Amino acid sequence: MFKKFLYLEWKAFFRSASFGQSLGLKIFLGFFAIYFLVSFLVLGIFLRDILLELKPNSNPIEVVNSYILLWLLAELVLRFFMQSLPVLNIKPLLVVPINRPTIINFVLIKSLFSFYNTLTLIIIVPFSISCMVNNDASVLQAMMWLIAVFCMILTVNYANFLIKKKFADNLKALLPYLIIAIALGSLEYFEVFKITEIVGQFFTLLLQQPVLVLAPVLLALGMYFWNFAYLRNNFYLDSSLKTKSKEAQTTDLSWTKRFGDIAPFLQLDLKLILRNKRPKTTVYMSLLILVYGLFFYPNPTYQEMPAMFVFVGIFMTGIFMINFGQFIPAWDSGYFNMMMAQNISMKQYLASKVGLMTFSIIVLGILTSPYAYFGWNIFWLNLACAIYNLGVNIPVLLFATSFNKKRIDLEKSPFMNYQGTGAAQWLVALPLMVLPLLIWYVSFLVSNEIIATATLAILGIIGLLLRNFLMNKIVLLYKKQKYAMINGFKQQEN
Repeated sequence: MFKKFLYLEWKAFFRSASFGQSLGLKIFLGFFAIYFLVSFLVLGIFLRDILLELKPNSNPIEVVNSYILLWLLAELVLRFFMQSLPVLNIKPLLVVPINRPTIINFVLIKSLFSFYNTLTLIIIVPFSISCMVNNDASVLQAMMWLIAVFCMILTVNYANFLIKKKFADNLKALLPYLIIAIALGSLEYFEVFKITEIVGQFFTLLLQQPVLVLAPVLLALGMYFWNFAYLRNNFYLDSSLKTKSKEAQTTDLSWTKRFGDIAPFLQLDLKLILRNKRPKTTVYMSLLILVYGLFFYPNPTYQEMPAMFVFVGIFMTGIFMINFGQFIPAWDSGYFNMMMAQNISMKQYLASKVGLMTFSIIVLGILTSPYAYFGWNIFWLNLACAIYNLGVNIPVLLFATSFNKKRIDLEKSPFMNYQGTGAAQWLVALPLMVLPLLIWYVSFLVSNEIIATATLAILGIIGLLLRNFLMNKIVLLYKKQKYAMINGFKQQEN
């Protein structure tokens, strides 16, 4: 039966409507995956030498053991945001004589072949072989250690599966686990109870007592059967048909009328953001990115690389503009053809998008002002980056989005979701992020930091003065591309 399932999965992959349309993106992601596989393989081969260079006269496996819990936690967070769960269309299978446990086992075993599992294996396998060759561990010890670490990887894999399935719709049920994790993290930080040392000591003890490998094996099996029980209890079509009745709520957006002709479009954008998962996440991400500067401004390494602060300033003040703006007009792809059939001014439509992005840049620019704590030069640079985003990057972004022809499902998660992503989204990153950095750096080399920062601000002001002229040119381009957009938005991607 598993062979039959694999055959069906193979046919579904090649018969997908998005296969031909996204072939270029799949090829790009394939090269991206190969790059990471090779990089992790090289890391695994030379990891022992790196650890001995950093910590001479130490056992490399014991050094890895001391950080293994942090690695597993980081991997869980990464998987939560980026790993897609294995799916199987069960509707046709429920009307044929196939045991439900067989279907559930197939789904769970399918997740074993995740790309993320492969990445960690590519590191630990050559590392364990290197330790065996250099007599850091015997063959039995290295094999037992390898099995134990792999079982912990599988535990993380099934834990992520369970978190996304069991707790995604009921965050309150996840709250006790989060409280426990925060408590343990706090105890670790204040050196009251160091759980990382305990886990590291367990894996070190496993080298002397290989029978302890049963603990991670049983833990992985326990997570597997927990997932199995959950899926079996929810393996019914009518469970997905249940809907929760909610009290209807309306949002008062009458204040937008003061913006004149663009008010209806502005209201539409605000409702789209408030009511849908993917655009709403862009707002949360914009607020989260505000802490980005804390990784750069206090770091002595970047004090000698001031051009990096331009990248940080553009990124923090323009993150909403980038995340939201790069998918104009794909946000409206579900009803774009209807809008274009009405007597609607394209300039007003785009002006509402510009107004929303302008507002976001101003708000984020104000919220980044506390970084003046690290120096007034940081404050003025962030202000110049905000002005540059307003005057230069908004028109550049609108020009690039005139080539958007791929629709977007507003309710899908944005993490590792390339729906709506085309060549324009990849290429526009160069003028948005790299160009201002180069402009600032060249001005800095020719003159000084003050003149370089002023140059960015002056370019932004020039762009604002030319806003009407640039908008007219972009409107003409949108009108030229309008029918290609309508045709592209009709294409469904699976």
